Amino acid sequence: MRIFWGLAGLCVVTLAHANPALLDNYAREARAADPAFAGFSAERGRALYFRESSASGKPMQCASCHTANPRQPGKTPAFRQIEPLAPVANPMRFTDAKKVEKWFRRNCDDVFRRECSAQEKGDFVRWLSSLP
Repeated sequence: MRIFWGLAGLCVVTLAHANPALLDNYAREARAADPAFAGFSAERGRALYFRESSASGKPMQCASCHTANPRQPGKTPAFRQIEPLAPVANPMRFTDAKKVEKWFRRNCDDVFRRECSAQEKGDFVRWLSSLP
């Protein structure tokens, strides 16, 4: 029984971090776009999260909906609740690559009026996954 609970605990800890295949895919894409790609940066991911854009006609950033603390729930402009973005508070975050891509596509377009690059996505996921 102890082994089972130990393995169950390990699974929960593992889920609190991004899907490694997701980051591997972003790294391949980033290298293809820039052969000098040297890895993801949590600092750049944090900067992207707080980068203000007025591409939509009004000042906006990721924190506009997800709050300044991504460990906390946020709200959409229509006041619908958004689960915490940080995997430490929402262990299922960044585990389903299809969902991750869907939301990057929508949110990058909403905030920046463009698709985010693979490096930006990887930096963003690296930062959020590093939060205690």
